[in-house]
Amino acid sequence: MDESAQYQAFAEAVSAPDLDLARVALTMALPEYPDLDVPEHLSRLDRLAERAGEAAGTEDSAYRRLACVDYVLFKQEGFKGNEDDYYDPENSFLNRVMARKRGIPITLSVLYMEVARRVGLDVDGVGFPGHFLVKASCDGQEILVDPFHGGDILSPADLQSLLDKLYGGRLQVQPEYLSAVSPRQIVQRMLNNIKLIYANRQDLKRCLRVVEQLVILNPDDAEQVRDRGLLRLRLRDGAGALTDLERFLELAPDSGSAATVREQIERIRKH
Repeated sequence: MDESAQYQAFAEAVSAPDLDLARVALTMALPEYPDLDVPEHLSRLDRLAERAGEAAGTEDSAYRRLACVDYVLFKQEGFKGNEDDYYDPENSFLNRVMARKRGIPITLSVLYMEVARRVGLDVDGVGFPGHFLVKASCDGQEILVDPFHGGDILSPADLQSLLDKLYGGRLQVQPEYLSAVSPRQIVQRMLNNIKLIYANRQDLKRCLRVVEQLVILNPDDAEQVRDRGLLRLRLRDGAGALTDLERFLELAPDSGSAATVREQIERIRKH
């Protein structure tokens, strides 16, 4: 699949009326893995869910189904958080998480959500500060699950302990920390994670591909349009950079970086 087709597949997935999170997460990986077989990976998720459903048997209980998702993913398959190499880019791509059975909180949560959804569970992602979680509704009760740590069920005390570990006691658990986030927000957070990893590695070409997807996801996101322009400039695409930076000024003329962008535009025009 060529680059244009890769971006088109992602654009079609994110524009679907009922966004399929697994499909979007897989098409997100196409620029990095152009030979990725998206339907086959979706079928693998189906098969994991079938095994969880078979383990649940005839007991039609949300708690039972949730326990069986945990059992299949973490006991039988051995999925777990990659604590040894947390910032490995492969942890951020669902296809590689499925292959290596290692990931970061958000990709393991997407895996968990997609398998749980396939067995009829009502599940949402939770953008808990510094550590993505999953929230399942079981008979009217909300259960918080940590896929990064083997599907642990978290109590209020566990949540505060997690915050203390991440922020040194500076934060207290607030109700809004446990709010569900939309699939589009999850996609944006996944892409931002990958963008940051590549930016820190100074991998400009890969970083540009991710920013391209962020702009597809939200064409009027001024910050991403600006960043795409600056990356294009560093990669010697002056025409593309000029188009993006001018668009940024249209979207955010009063931004704190507007003056710097105007200077960049003048330099590009001179050359």
